[in-house]
Amino acid sequence: MRYKDLYIYAKEHKVDEKLCSYLINHYLFIKDNNKISKLKELKFKIAIKKLKKEPIQYIVGNVDFYGFTYKVNKNTLIPRFETEELIENTIKYIREKFSNDNIDILDIGTGSGCIGITLKHMLPNSNITITDISNKALRVAKHNAKGIDINIIKGNMLNPIINNKYDVVISNPPYISYSEEVMEIVKNNEPKLALYANNNGLYYYEEILKRVNKILKKEFIIAFEIGETQKKEVIKLINKYLNNAKIISKKDMQGRDRMIFVVNKC
Repeated sequence: MRYKDLYIYAKEHKVDEKLCSYLINHYLFIKDNNKISKLKELKFKIAIKKLKKEPIQYIVGNVDFYGFTYKVNKNTLIPRFETEELIENTIKYIREKFSNDNIDILDIGTGSGCIGITLKHMLPNSNITITDISNKALRVAKHNAKGIDINIIKGNMLNPIINNKYDVVISNPPYISYSEEVMEIVKNNEPKLALYANNNGLYYYEEILKRVNKILKKEFIIAFEIGETQKKEVIKLINKYLNNAKIISKKDMQGRDRMIFVVNKC
């Protein structure tokens, strides 16, 4: 079997060319039309069959995110485009609000570490802390953070860092209601701990907001990724727990309400 034959095989199994290319380039690391080894041919065919039930990112073991490659597995969520947009907008507001990037940033519920690590890449003078309750997720985050100067802390929500102060708090917490319909490939593969939340998906936003004042500096930004129907309820929680704050909601590229930012008015 040669390079071009992989595409023919994928097409026969109703796998589109884009997914096939991703497998070849990120899993088999084949770059030309030389004859494929029997071992790589077998790996490719097994991966093609797995695609019916398993996300390609878990098969390959990594994901391209914001121009970087991050390890992922079934102990972490798969980072998505909306989270890239969350980071992009957060960087924009940081540069508008602060005179330099020598600031303290907290990423709550980091999973693979993609948010905090990407922010460190983009704001190299910042001090980044990432937290998660899952030991298995933190092992992935530590792998992704090799050679990068960030603080990695195990713990639930604000518990492990309640005595520290931050300029920026960012989180993509679990926000899916237990009654909400979820695609089978997501429900059957991605970690439930990182997907679902009580109180119609609002539980973790409230857990953060009711104590976040204790860890915020005088000048601050809070950045949340949210479910597309949660804008009004998350804003209610913000108004309940924070005074004198400017609330900015942002739509993603599909026009859905997917981000909320809180900036103090000082």
